[in-house]
Amino acid sequence: MKLTSRNTHRDIAYFYVGLIISFSISGIFLNHRQDFNPRRYTYESKEIVVPVPATKEVINEAFIAAFSQQQHIDDDVRRFSVEGSMLKISYANHDVQVDIATGKGKIETYKTIPLLGHMTKLHLDTSKWWIYYSDVFGLGMLTIAITGMFIERGKNSFSKRGWKLAVVGIVFPLIFLFIIS
Repeated sequence: MKLTSRNTHRDIAYFYVGLIISFSISGIFLNHRQDFNPRRYTYESKEIVVPVPATKEVINEAFIAAFSQQQHIDDDVRRFSVEGSMLKISYANHDVQVDIATGKGKIETYKTIPLLGHMTKLHLDTSKWWIYYSDVFGLGMLTIAITGMFIERGKNSFSKRGWKLAVVGIVFPLIFLFIIS
């Protein structure tokens, strides 16, 4: 096989096509994770009634640990707070809200959407091996962009027409960065 811009562009694009699709789909969902988070969707919601604590001051880590054990929540506590009369506990895979005045509350259990939720992890992973792989992926994308500039010849070539679109492609996100945000 001859080493040309077209062959290099094609083969690197074929190699990364799965990752490009995964990044594209998961990136779109992550952009809208306030509306729909594929990594946390409600799997189960359960109404509860718990004994009312004597005062807000007794709500501490020991109280939360006892509550978790009583409710059979075997999950890591991320944080808890009391806002007004509402006790809010956030676990890795559960959220709890209890009105400490009445003892009534709700436990929501979350699960990850298969495949889609795992694809979003690609954007969020910071392990060393993934950072190196992402660097190689970035270089691959750069290679695809550069080799793509030399594939077309004639009136539709990069030097005649493509550079104008490339400038617009650079300016367009800058408009969002500096003017709109």
